[in-house]
Amino acid sequence: MEIEELIEYPSKLPVLVEDELFLYPPMITPIFINDTQNMSALELSIKNGSMLFVAPSQSGNGRNFDEIYDCGVIGGIMRKVPLPDGRVKILFQAYAKGRIVERISNKPLEARIELIKDEPLDETKKHALLDVLREHIRVLANISPYFSPDLLRTIDEEMDASKICDLILNTIRIKKQDAYEFFILTNLEKKLLKLIDLIVDEIEANTIKKEIKNKVHSRIDKVNKEYFLKEQLRQIQKELGSDTQKEDEIKEYYKKLELKKNFMHEDAYKEVKKQIEKFERIHQDNSETSMIQTYIETALDVPFEKISKKKLDIKEVSKQLNLDHYALNKPKARIEEYFAVRELLEKRKIADKDGAKVILCLYGPPGVGKTSLANSVAKALKRELIRIALGGLEDVNELRGHRRTYIGAMPGRITQGLIEAKQINPVIVLDEIDKLSRSFRGDPSAVLLEILDPEQNSKFRDYYLNFNLDLSKVIFIATANDISNIPSALRDRMEFIELSSYTPGEKFHIAKKYLIPSELKKHGLKATEFKLDDKTLELIISDYTRESGVRNLRRKIAQLCRKSAKKLLLEECKKVVIDAKNLNDFLDKKVYEPQKLDFKDKIGQVNGLAWTPVGGDVLRIEAVKIKGKGELTLTGSLGDVMKESAKIAFSVIKVLIDEGKIKIPKKLILDTKSNVYDQYNLHIHVPDGATPKDGPSAGITISTALASIFSSKAVKNDVAMTGEIDLAGRVLPIGGLKEKLIAAYKADIKTALIPKKNYERDLKDIPNEIQNGMKIIPVEHLSEVLQYALV
Repeated sequence: MEIEELIEYPSKLPVLVEDELFLYPPMITPIFINDTQNMSALELSIKNGSMLFVAPSQSGNGRNFDEIYDCGVIGGIMRKVPLPDGRVKILFQAYAKGRIVERISNKPLEARIELIKDEPLDETKKHALLDVLREHIRVLANISPYFSPDLLRTIDEEMDASKICDLILNTIRIKKQDAYEFFILTNLEKKLLKLIDLIVDEIEANTIKKEIKNKVHSRIDKVNKEYFLKEQLRQIQKELGSDTQKEDEIKEYYKKLELKKNFMHEDAYKEVKKQIEKFERIHQDNSETSMIQTYIETALDVPFEKISKKKLDIKEVSKQLNLDHYALNKPKARIEEYFAVRELLEKRKIADKDGAKVILCLYGPPGVGKTSLANSVAKALKRELIRIALGGLEDVNELRGHRRTYIGAMPGRITQGLIEAKQINPVIVLDEIDKLSRSFRGDPSAVLLEILDPEQNSKFRDYYLNFNLDLSKVIFIATANDISNIPSALRDRMEFIELSSYTPGEKFHIAKKYLIPSELKKHGLKATEFKLDDKTLELIISDYTRESGVRNLRRKIAQLCRKSAKKLLLEECKKVVIDAKNLNDFLDKKVYEPQKLDFKDKIGQVNGLAWTPVGGDVLRIEAVKIKGKGELTLTGSLGDVMKESAKIAFSVIKVLIDEGKIKIPKKLILDTKSNVYDQYNLHIHVPDGATPKDGPSAGITISTALASIFSSKAVKNDVAMTGEIDLAGRVLPIGGLKEKLIAAYKADIKTALIPKKNYERDLKDIPNEIQNGMKIIPVEHLSEVLQYALV
């Protein structure tokens, strides 16, 4: 609402005198009243409920019309506060400018007031004058303390020229008479031009003042600077015995930097040089000194100039892989293909294409040789191997580095790996990439996306170093146990190579060729001093270890070596022979006796085959029927997928019973008027209830258990099976076939039923030892499964 709409002008208002300065709308300012004249004017305003007219005095303490200016501001009283010393404080808000046109009363001062309004100005001319004014204000703000950033922003954004003039005049605090001349001037063009001239004069005055001040300081500095510096240097050298350690360090830093200059990116060179110059200037006792020095030394430790220049040779890679690893034919073949492509591109001088930029991820159970494969690659390429354990990593700064503003900041693990390797192109193993965590500290997988993406990792920025690192020359190899736990975006960057479980035969050969010779060397034993026959080694594999890999087997062999070393020294014998008879003297009692099959067939008990992240397992599924109403109970810590499999299996068995394909003994039929499956409650249980179980491969196993209890036919104890089922009874393919069949082989299973599609697709990957040691039968329909499984 405008001021004209509140009061009819000219208007009769009490007059309050301000001693110090002119007020401008829409200012809110406190006014202190300590004289009777102003107090009377205030009381009159409050009594009449009217606004108040505040006019500045000319002399500083005048209280009559002849001693005050005939202009001021019209406003209202927002608050009135009596003070202990007898004064009154009011909070006054100015609304508009006004002029006295008629004097009415002297005690208290009262006058008739009319509004002062600026004359309108052409928009084009107004914008031009405002642009010039704002430009000069910015110059003045740089050399004087008048204008705060908020005030400058207000002047830039405000479009009302009158308000801008009032803001500036109130800020620079000019003389009262000059302020009065601006106050009563209504020609906006003249006011803006006059204000611009005033600002120019202020700029010149402040510039001269600043120059004089600088000259005075410069003269003092020039006279005293050399004396103080020399005196300080003399005293320091006196105390430290002419210590020039810092100077020597700085020279060494510059020398190292120049050696690396041609291998560094320009922004890296500038950042390190800037920090060395800062270290050179800063005082030794400054709290930042050690932080800057640590940064410089870390940055100069990055091996920009050290590159392994050995040319790729696929023959050497293949030789090293075969020398260090038994079996693992498919993983070794894929690694050889990877380096064959890189070698061909290098020989033909072709820039890296997608084939050479693939990130390999080796996945499989623990102890099958994922990290050792990467180690063999590093040996063949004559490069350093750096292992970065990602298990449980949840702080994104662990990979990218901490910003130097934090206490205890340090570079990320990638940068630390390069410094440790002393090469800019080592082999980096990202171990357990499937066990990354995510928390409020960030998502490390997002940083890995940049590290592993060939399109981005040439400019990887470490927050601690504050410049880009080129990771495109690094060979990254990831390892994982379960790839389903890796975020999908990260999986998209990698190619997966599966390392399956070892068969007992493969473990035997690995132990003979690699583990035993390696452990003998570690324990200082000669081959002639230690004898372990083949049957005893097979016994250790079957009865003392249960694993997909060979890690525990290595520990057991190491235990044999330790005890043998002790026996050689204490008993002074020349040779230690370990066989089945004295094995218990060297190893503890058997930790695992393979669960052999029951000697007889049972109703409702079926051998299923399951995959786990640590290898395959034989999963026994049990089912019983109890008089009831056709309810299905599931126990054994089953996941959602297995629960759905059980429900599907129950529905398929119901259909087969209705179709007469499963014959029900008469003794089971309690009521001829209802279906037999509605007369019993079914309980399906998978033992070892503390272990979670899930996965789409138990469909035919559960179906066979249900068919067994309804038909009262026992299930063959030497048959195991794996496969999912649909509502039509078709057997669907599954994964992890090799691990499952290895587990069946270890448990002396004679016959394994597997989906026909897996038989056609995956049988070639099954070791001959397994295929020759058991009968593997492909099945397409549940009816075939029941034909082979039921007695």
